[in-house]
Parts: sequence; C-alpha cells; structure tokens
Amino acid sequence: MGEFGAAAAAAVPLAASTGDAELDKAVWQWLSWDKNERTRGQIEELLRAGQVQELRARLCQRLSFGTAGLRAPMGAGFSRINDLTIIQATQGTYRYLEKRCPGLRLRGFVIGYDTRGQEASACSSLRLAQRAAAVLLAKEVPVYLFSTYVPTPFVPYAVLQLGAAGGAMITASHNRKEDNGYKLYGAGGAQLPRAQEQEVLSCMEQSLEPWAGSWDLQLAESSSLRRDPLGAVCASYLRDLAKLCCHRELNQRCQLRFVHSSFHGVGHHYVQEAFRAFGFVPPIPVPEQQCPDPNFSTLSCPNPEEGEAVLELSLRLAEQEGARVVLATDPDADRLAVAERQQDASWKVFSGNELAALFGWWLFSCWQQRAPPGASRANLYMLATTVSSKILRAIAQQEGFQFEETLPGFKWVGNRAQELLGMGMEVLFAFEESIGFMCGTSVLDKDGVSAAVVLAEMASFLHAQGLSLAQKLSQIYDRYGYHLSRTCYFLCQPGTAEGIFERLRNFGGPGRYPGHCSAFAILHLRDLARGYDSSQPGGKAALPGGSQLLTFTFGNGAEASLRRSGTEPKLKLYAELCARPGHSARSQLEAELQQLLEALVEEFLQPAQNGLAWHPA
Repeated sequence: MGEFGAAAAAAVPLAASTGDAELDKAVWQWLSWDKNERTRGQIEELLRAGQVQELRARLCQRLSFGTAGLRAPMGAGFSRINDLTIIQATQGTYRYLEKRCPGLRLRGFVIGYDTRGQEASACSSLRLAQRAAAVLLAKEVPVYLFSTYVPTPFVPYAVLQLGAAGGAMITASHNRKEDNGYKLYGAGGAQLPRAQEQEVLSCMEQSLEPWAGSWDLQLAESSSLRRDPLGAVCASYLRDLAKLCCHRELNQRCQLRFVHSSFHGVGHHYVQEAFRAFGFVPPIPVPEQQCPDPNFSTLSCPNPEEGEAVLELSLRLAEQEGARVVLATDPDADRLAVAERQQDASWKVFSGNELAALFGWWLFSCWQQRAPPGASRANLYMLATTVSSKILRAIAQQEGFQFEETLPGFKWVGNRAQELLGMGMEVLFAFEESIGFMCGTSVLDKDGVSAAVVLAEMASFLHAQGLSLAQKLSQIYDRYGYHLSRTCYFLCQPGTAEGIFERLRNFGGPGRYPGHCSAFAILHLRDLARGYDSSQPGGKAALPGGSQLLTFTFGNGAEASLRRSGTEPKLKLYAELCARPGHSARSQLEAELQQLLEALVEEFLQPAQNGLAWHPA
C-alpha cells in the first residue's frame, strides 16, 4: 500500500495508491488528521474518482502569506482554507508567539471574524475563528474572541487596547465568495512583517499534525480563558474615533444626506455608530445590502473598488433620497469607496488616489486647526505605498511635513507607522491606492469605518462653503500640481505574470531592461525582485527587495509600476503623470497619460500573446 496507512486504506477502499509517493503521503496525512467529515469526504471522493491532478493541487502545496495574510478558496486540502489548515496556522502562530512573547499566557490573543461562508458549512468564518481559538485555549492562552462579526480594523485596535500578544482576523476582505483567509497582527497592532510571517510558516511546518485539544470546538464556548471583548472595544473605538472630529456643531446641523452600503458585509452597524459619534444623523443604508450575506447576492463582485458597476443600488437609492454622497465599505469594512453626484446629475466615483488627495488636505487642515501657534511640522508624517499617487509628497514639500513611501500592502504601512510612533513622530494619514485609508493611528491598518465618517465631515464642511468634493479636489490640484493616475489590471493564469517580468528583465537582450516605451524614454528603472534601482547610488533600491514589482520613471515626469497582486490572481499596472503647480493643462496631461498607458499595455504586457483581458480600475 506504499505510504498509505491502514486508516486511509479503510476509508478509501477504491484506491490504495495514486502512483505518486509524494501525493500518497499527503493523502495519508489529510485522511489521518482531518476530523471534519465534509472536507475529509471531498478528498475521499477525489481519490475514488482518480482525480490525481486535483488532489495534487490541493494537497501538495501549502498556504503562503501574501500582502494580507493567508488567503485561498474554502474547501479540502492543504492549499485551501479549512478547519485543518486554520488549526495548522494557529499552531504555528502559537509556536512563534511562545518563542517571541514570554508573557503570552498573561497577555492573550485576539480573534475576530467576518460573515463569510454559511454557518452550517465546513468553512464559515465563525467556525474557523472558533477553531483558531480552540488551539490557543487548549494551550491555556487566554483568547479574546469577539461574540459576533466585526470589521477587520477592530482586531488590530483590540490588540493595542488590550495589550495582547497578537491577533488574527478570519476574512478574505473583498475577494470572491468562495475565498476566506487568516490575517495576523503582532503585539504592536500592525500586521506581521514579512520576516516574521516566514517564522510563522516555519513553525507551522514543525506543527502540522493537530495537537491534542486542537479539535475541541467546545473550548471556544466553555473555557474560562475565553473572553468577549466586543462591548469594551466598541466603546473605546468610538471614543478614540471621536477625537478625529473637528466640526461637531456643524455636523449636527448638516443638511447633506449620505447613503451607505456595507456590501453584504459587517459594516452597517459600525458605520451608523461612527456617524453618531461625530454628531451626524446616520447615513441611509442600502436595504438590499445592509445585512450580511456570504453569497453577496446583489453584487457581481464584492469589491467596491470596481466602481460604478457595483455601486448601482447605492447610486439609485441616493437619487431617490436626494443624497449627494455615497459611501461603500467592503465586506470586512477596511476599505472605502466614495461617489458624489455632480451638478449635471452624473456621478463621480473617486479613485483611491483622488480620495487620498482630499484626505491629505483635510487631515493636515485639521492638524493646523488644533496645533498650537508655531508648532513644528518636522515630526509630522504622511505615508503611501509606492504604487500609489505621489500627491502627498507634493503637499508635504509645500507644507513642510514629512512624506515616506513603503512597499504595497498595509503590513508595510502599519509597521512603518509603528516605527515612527516609537521614535516620537506623529502620523496623520496613510493610504494605498486600492481605496485603503488610515486616518490617525488608533488603528495601524486601513479602516473603512473611520474613513467613512471623516469623509462625511469633510463633505459637510465643504458643503457649508458651497463646494463639492470634486471642486475641492480641483483646488488641491491647482495648488499642488495635477496628479493624474490610471490603474488597470489583468486576470492571469499561474506563471503568466512571472513570464512577463522575465521578458522585461531581458527586453533588449540578456539582463537588459527596456530603455523606452513607444516614444517615451525611460529615465530610471527599479526592480524590487532584484533589489535594483538605477536612480540610487550603487543601483541598490531603497525599499526592501524580494517583491515582484517593476517601476519605470519616464523623462516626461510619468511613473508606472507593474506588480503581481498578493491577494488575487491579477497583474496590476499603475501609471501617474505629475505636473508642477501652474503647469496643469489637464486635457493635454490626460491624453499623454492615456497614450503612455496604452503603449505600456501593448508593448510590455502584450495582452493578445499572453491571454490577458484588460480591466480599467
């Protein structure tokens, strides 16, 4: 029977061996370790049907950390999200914390979850959160397990407030309904950095077989070490959120009406409470999308970044109700989309970069209002990921505060913010272009709840001055220079993105990068996978290496970056053309940027040859 054990042979009498020793071992391990009848049955059925390729895909690969933790389809297999892989991930997390945090059993660990997966299914977020809690409780680690679903930012917030050793959120954010995930936070409240994630993976590899007690789901309900932090964390979060409020009296008189969609996720109640904390009447909810629905039944895609197509119900309701601003949080409420009705009755859906310009202006203005006369700006920071707009850099250069960029993903942003706070600095705002915003530092991650109410206060203030968000955005660009950006993405098959990157690294022959794209000369090139940056002394990139990210700086002041998504099977292209203040013929800049973007797609990505479909974002 090869490497099959008696248990596997008895469970699957129709197939003693797949003919592949590595796969046989993986099948034996799964059938020996998995106590969930549903997922165990999926592997048994595949084995009976002789689906060797599918078995290999599910069992001979393991989960790895992307830009937002572990994320994969729900279902049976070591490469998917299920009871067993969550147990393994949490056992690895425990081993990691045991080495890193001597006070683990005093400090405890925070666990939150969203509303993905049917509760009766094998992989609902609630069930997976209970599995993770059981692993730690069996090791006598106190667990702060929320008694109901919460926004993702509540977990890092709770870690800081409770002084916990770390936290985990069971979520796949805006991914398709079939996916779920496991997002880890360290004791400082930021996502674990890359090096520490690798330590967790190493600890997982040493702790693959479930320990005694790890399958005891009753521990999550019965253990005296299980605590529910919901009430205290909610109250504290709203108190800290209220500190961002600058114009409470104006908010109480606000005549502007808002519509909010929670995209069938967790955000409805929390956004309503956030508005009350700022003195607002709560926004009008989209009734069809107000309650959690793991099937996202009214949406073709649960990602508000997709724009007007997924905001249709929100926009129609706003028109009926006479509301001028639409807010949409993604299913785990860490991202925010915004649309505003214009004077011609059309809707403008703001990009993440445009919203960042508005947030940057607003939060700096609020800081000026609160700061004592002559307050130094030298210790004041704003952050952005390197594929995001450079508008904050332009504002910082004129206004005298500091700007830094990080690698893509809020794990990098949050950890840099944590470092700056430890140095006595103040971080006002941080963002990534994919509609992720961090207002202040109560939460060291993107937070759609706080962003929604801060945006509402900004819109209310502008409305009182006779201005729209779009009009203020134009004023910001007039003062600091137009920053026109375009983003697009391509769904791609495994290996396609790697082939494109390798082609660009050998574009003009072995080891020779391209020197131009169409008529646009390339001034500098950065390849973070190789730690190379032609603009830096010695060609060494300032940002950490290892990421599949290529950045081209062009002679006309444009910058374009190509990266592989860390959460979805996408290849993303970001392009921005920055103009100096007073040199902003917008129509001309837009035409030039569009010409560059089209050239990048056709010459560098070759969508026809690589089977790529272009999706403007």
